[in-house]
Amino acid sequence: ITIPDSVTEFGGSAFEGCTSLESITIPEGVTEIGSIAFYDCTSLKSITIPESLTKIGNWAFSGCTSLKSITIPEGVTEIGAYAFNDCTSLESVVIPKGVRKIEERAFAGCTSLTTLTLPTGVNKIDERVFDKCSALAAINVPAKKADYYKQRLPEEQHSLIVEREAEKPCVKTKKAKLPTMYEDKYIIEATNNKTLATAVAKMEQ
Repeated sequence: ITIPDSVTEFGGSAFEGCTSLESITIPEGVTEIGSIAFYDCTSLKSITIPESLTKIGNWAFSGCTSLKSITIPEGVTEIGAYAFNDCTSLESVVIPKGVRKIEERAFAGCTSLTTLTLPTGVNKIDERVFDKCSALAAINVPAKKADYYKQRLPEEQHSLIVEREAEKPCVKTKKAKLPTMYEDKYIIEATNNKTLATAVAKMEQ
């Protein structure tokens, strides 16, 4: 299904129980996916979410058992309670840096989830957000954030927390321009990082 560009919001239960729905493209301009919007869409395999989205509501994709992957846009700041609960085919999740809240059991019961990546700025995360994610092998967190997440996640998941290396700042460098030097009969100039010395006969008028 492709939704018209005129749509700006998905209300609660918009596609609840559409068991034959396999793919959907949500248009740019939509800012919120409401509660239970795609609840129990058991055949949903592919969903395209716009960059304009800021919130994923409670139970929005709960029970979407065929959904293997999903790209959460950078603009999302909140993932609601049980949003991806029991998405049993979901294998990996990258939660973007803009997310500030991950509510109760948002990814609970995702039994195929093996890796996930958490950002720096989360200031609210439910303790049981990854409850019953039995295949989970690694929770990737930013550098120096391991203790932060250990205080918020249950003890049995502490051993899964892996700190990512700190991102090195990108330093822009200016290309050095060597001056042309005149010394009597010589012109010395830099060409492609090699010094070229050319003797030029001084012409006498």
